[in-house]
Amino acid sequence: MNTERTLGDVATKLVMENERVRIWEMRLDPGERSDLHRHDHDYVLVQVTGDRITGEFEPDTAGEFSGSVEGEVVPGQAMFISRGGIETAVNTGTEPYYEILIELKD
Repeated sequence: MNTERTLGDVATKLVMENERVRIWEMRLDPGERSDLHRHDHDYVLVQVTGDRITGEFEPDTAGEFSGSVEGEVVPGQAMFISRGGIETAVNTGTEPYYEILIELKD
């Protein structure tokens, strides 16, 4: 049995990076899934547009969430999330989803 998995980026486009932060955009059309990814840094997520988003967490995730977590998108809402999550984001809504994700490197 092959237990190796391929991890992708934490979002769809790297916007900016310096020694302290890495800023990403995440854009998902309705029904679209992100790459499976691991959050190696604490981060701030800011929702911009969309209506529903789901995080599907791997059994060995080390973050604060587990299983499948679905929520309503609240444009402008900012959330601090601790490192360790291994997940796939899924746009379970009917509108395009867009967020800004800011990884804190120190």
